[in-house]
Amino acid sequence: MPWFVAKPYSPNWGWHWTMNHFNPDTMDASGRRQIASWYYPQIGPYDSLDPVVLEYHVLLMKLGGIDGVIADWYGYDNYLDYGAVNQRTLALLGYARKAGLKFSLCYEDASIKNEVNGGYISSNAAIAHAQQTMLYAQTNFFTDSSYLRLNAKPVLLNFGPQYFIAGTNWPAIFSVLDSTNQPAFFTEDNRSLPAASGAFNWPPMYLSQTNNGVLSANALNSYLDAFQNKAASWPAYLSGGFPRFHDIYQQAGVGSSYGSLDDANGATFTNTMGRAMTNASAFVQVITWNDFGEGTMIEPTLEFGYRDLGMIQNFRRQYGDAAFSCTTNELSTPYRLYQLRRQYAANPNLTAEMDRVFTNIVSGSVATAKLQLTGIESNRFVIYECAITNSQLQFSIGGYVASGVKVLNSSNLTDNTAWQTVTTLPATTNKSIFTAPIQPAATASFYKLQGM
Repeated sequence: MPWFVAKPYSPNWGWHWTMNHFNPDTMDASGRRQIASWYYPQIGPYDSLDPVVLEYHVLLMKLGGIDGVIADWYGYDNYLDYGAVNQRTLALLGYARKAGLKFSLCYEDASIKNEVNGGYISSNAAIAHAQQTMLYAQTNFFTDSSYLRLNAKPVLLNFGPQYFIAGTNWPAIFSVLDSTNQPAFFTEDNRSLPAASGAFNWPPMYLSQTNNGVLSANALNSYLDAFQNKAASWPAYLSGGFPRFHDIYQQAGVGSSYGSLDDANGATFTNTMGRAMTNASAFVQVITWNDFGEGTMIEPTLEFGYRDLGMIQNFRRQYGDAAFSCTTNELSTPYRLYQLRRQYAANPNLTAEMDRVFTNIVSGSVATAKLQLTGIESNRFVIYECAITNSQLQFSIGGYVASGVKVLNSSNLTDNTAWQTVTTLPATTNKSIFTAPIQPAATASFYKLQGM
């Protein structure tokens, strides 16, 4: 959900943290801000446009074994917060691409309904307006190399339909798109003919109303069985795994609660993800990354930590990628980088080193990235990427390089006076690399780093 707006990145707190009821400027004794959620993000309430947050999110996804991100999208109009959400969706796409993640949209045609009801557009112009929205999606999303495709078609989800209920509306809406961008279209719960390839499931909270607002495990399993049975005849379908449902709408005064689905100490996630990973679905949708208002998030929180991401890592290894090596030991790495980004935001040399940390994590050199982070955290230099090639010793110098570094050499570790400066390297945004020829010798040769 790329819809969060927060201080200090933005001038004000957005609706999804406040719901016009909670005040994030109010903090309790532990430093927690008052937000519209039962759960608290590990990094606190954030802005979905903040580059430091986006980097943190995509790195968590990468290390957590997630292949891509689906963004909840309301179009591009400057109506309500749709323009702000679109701006944040574009930024998320950029970071997903940098991290090597796939990207897709879940279009909310409820935006058209709200615009018609609010007088922003007329009902007679609804299809034409939706066509323009799809053309915008084609230009800004579908043609991106990172955009997810199924059978060469861009994957587009729809949370509903909520306005274009008649299935015949969708071929007209998509008719303006290039032939190469006719979407693989998925609607919620039921396949909307004739345009949809299939559908995706979602926590069926409406079933909780017959059980005092609590969705039972039996009702959930019956729903999942029924969805899978009808989906078997479709060209494709998406299955969802979700850990819980616990909304705060009633407490915020924005409507009645949709009910609750117990986390059951991870059993709900184990059940829904296990089903999704073992059936014939084209993709597995994790519901959700960060819907804090409904409590379905798997993003690290103070309440659940990295538990849900660790479970996804295990599911990936168990059901499709036995070679996936990341474990929960790596999941704290993005948070360490996040904290250092905040601490050294004004230091261009350390910012460049942290950029290299990002690249190393994305490329799979997590051990090197962790070494670099340790160096910055402890205000120390680090030597990494050490190698001997063609009679040349080479290593990179990173970590905390604030004002330059000396490279010293000695053949005697017990004599502190024997160290000689080989070269000096100024602090720079570029990676510092030291090379030296290796000469055959009877004695050892040692190198160390020293501040200038």
